Formats: sequence, structure tokens, C-alpha cells
Amino acid sequence: MSTSDPGPEPVPQPGDGLYGELLWVHGALRADLAKVRELAAAAGDGAPAETIAAGIGELRANGPLWKLKMGCLAHCRFVHQHHRLEDIALFPALRRANPELQPVLEKLIADHRSIAGRVAAVEEAAAALGEDDGAEAASGARERVAAELDALGSELLEHLSYEEANVAETMRSMASL
Repeated sequence: MSTSDPGPEPVPQPGDGLYGELLWVHGALRADLAKVRELAAAAGDGAPAETIAAGIGELRANGPLWKLKMGCLAHCRFVHQHHRLEDIALFPALRRANPELQPVLEKLIADHRSIAGRVAAVEEAAAALGEDDGAEAASGARERVAAELDALGSELLEHLSYEEANVAETMRSMASL
């Protein structure tokens, strides 16, 4: 009988909690984005309102298009706020802790600007949901939301992975911001 040795446990670092919080926020962003993208795709494919409503039952509102719209807008605000906090608090602390991260931080800040443009496009598309009751206009609005969310999702997921891979070591070594 062989027993697998899991090896030594990782040595706790002062910034483990801080880095864990970053991973938690990124996980929430990923989960929200996946749900909103799924709903946008379903709406774009002409899914019945009941199907969309069931998928976003955790939101408290009346109509499925309104729920989709509010979900998109809430997600967009969350992304903006998270990136703003990183820009003004986390990144300067990382720069002080490890000046060699400067190129990584510059890329992350540039990503934030690009993602802000993508988020604005999603907000604009989401704001148009439900404004026109015509079937053709509604279908176009849904397709635009789906396309904008897909573009945002691709860029945002790449950004989150890059950030996690490149700041983990420094962040875990920090006692505080």
C-alpha cells in the first residue's frame, strides 16, 4: 500500500489574507460575468422570458429584460470600483514593495483603461434593453449586449489571470497596504 505524501504545507505569508481577498473578488467577478454572459446569450437567442427569469431569480425586479439590464449595470459598476481601488491603493503599495513590478503594473493600469471602455460599451448596450418594444429592436439590443459582454469577458478574464500570476508573490509578502 502506497501513501502519497502531500509534501510540506506552504509557509504562511503576511499578505496571504490580502491576496486571498483579491482572489475572492476576482472569483466574484468571474462568477458574475459568467452568469451575465449566459443570460445575454440566452436573451440573444430568443430564450423565453421564463428561462431568463429563472436564471437570474436572485435579482429582485419585475421583468427579465430589466433584470438582465440591472445585472449588467451592477456588474459594470463593480468592475469600475474594483479597478479604481487597485489603481489608487493596491498598485502603489505593490510598487513600493517591489519596484520591479513597474512594467506589470503599467500593463494592468492600461488594461483597466481598456476594460473601462469595454464596460462603457456594455453599459450603453444594457441601457438600451427594453427601451423599444419592437421585436426587431429588442432582438438587436439583446444581440449587442451579448456581443459587448463577450468582448468584455474575454479581455477581463485574461486581465484577471495575468494580474493573479504576476502580483501573487509580492502581495503575499506584504503585511498591509
